[in-house]
Amino acid sequence: MSLQRRLLIYLLICAPLVWAAAAWVSSSRARAEVNELFDTEMIRLALQVQATLLGLDRTKGTPTSTAVSKEADLEDLAITVWDQQGKVLLADREGTQLPLLADAVGFVELSLQHQPWRVYYLQAPNREWLVAAGQKIDERDELVWGLVESQLLPWLLTLPVLLLAMAWAVRQALSPMRALTHELQQRTADDLQAIPSQQAPAEIQPLLQAMNGLFGRIDATLARERRFTADAAHELRTPLAVLSAQWEVLQSARTEPERVQAAGKLSAGMQRMTRLVDQLLRLSRLEATDGLTRAEPLDWRALAEQSMSDTLALAERRQIDLACDWPEQPHNPPDWQGDAHLLAVLLRNLLDNAVRYAPEGSTVTLRLTPSSVSVENAGAPLPAEQLGRMGERFYRPDGQAELGSGLGVSIAQRIAALHGLVLSYHPQADGAGVVAELTSVG
Repeated sequence: MSLQRRLLIYLLICAPLVWAAAAWVSSSRARAEVNELFDTEMIRLALQVQATLLGLDRTKGTPTSTAVSKEADLEDLAITVWDQQGKVLLADREGTQLPLLADAVGFVELSLQHQPWRVYYLQAPNREWLVAAGQKIDERDELVWGLVESQLLPWLLTLPVLLLAMAWAVRQALSPMRALTHELQQRTADDLQAIPSQQAPAEIQPLLQAMNGLFGRIDATLARERRFTADAAHELRTPLAVLSAQWEVLQSARTEPERVQAAGKLSAGMQRMTRLVDQLLRLSRLEATDGLTRAEPLDWRALAEQSMSDTLALAERRQIDLACDWPEQPHNPPDWQGDAHLLAVLLRNLLDNAVRYAPEGSTVTLRLTPSSVSVENAGAPLPAEQLGRMGERFYRPDGQAELGSGLGVSIAQRIAALHGLVLSYHPQADGAGVVAELTSVG
């Protein structure tokens, strides 16, 4: 069901209910006003009759007639006067039905000939007579319903116009939604520009802001996928060509030494290809991650043991000593929280790079201080140009003998960013070697 139809249904249901409640309140108020009006008139009539009786000269006798003429009679109004002995002194045609209630004072509701009446009894000061003025309640109800009907009829006659006006108003109010729908329908699949929300109604601005945020995230995801595809296609082209050439050399080898040499080169190429694909997939997963799924206190001893153990085989092959420098007591390593698995990958990449590019027979040190974690090697200091390009994808300085993909630093930087950390490269204090230092942003 459309939003416009739903609003119209709600209005069609709520409008009559609200009007009915208003009509009930209005009728109740009208009934109170009518009762007050007629009660006042009845009191005034009784007082007027009493005043007439008080002014009557008793020396001239009692009134000669006890009935009001038919011309002056009202069917819905009654008047009766009794003396102290209960004899009727004055009465109209309807008044003869009023009962004598010698002790009654004020308003009394009665039923006369199965019809409700409201009667006002007024006692004389010396109780010489009793005046009663009554009126049918139906007369009052008739007036109240007449007032209510006078409001109901115009409302019923204008109801179709009101519904048309509400339908037009709802349609106009929802025109921004139709405009938004039309704009989205006209967009192509790759059109992820933000929708202007400044001029939109306040009710749909949160929706537009959420949509723009979604467009931004989708655009970033598509950009990452395009970049990953382009990078993968670019970087896999050369290794595949090399593998194809090495396979042809292996097939065409005629002597055993030639086949062994070709098989060794093919195996090394396969290892490089495996490492490249693994690093590409890992980087793609990290870039698709917006934040950490878990953050817990870190066990730096376990992380150091794991990352150094994973790098030990490469270090032994290159005759590199691995060392770990802990802060002196009572100081402790950084009090950071994060994902232990991802930080183990970060440390392993830093140690792997340091071992690969350190001089054979030298030492690579994992150093922990209360505010930082760093990996140092004794290699030649890197030029400023190379330091500025650290973290650039697939960047590897010329003349590298070790296999690599050029993605290790990019992966480490992405993990550091997810933890709110900064990875920087600089020479050691004496100007020699290379230091990869991990520090907190704060």
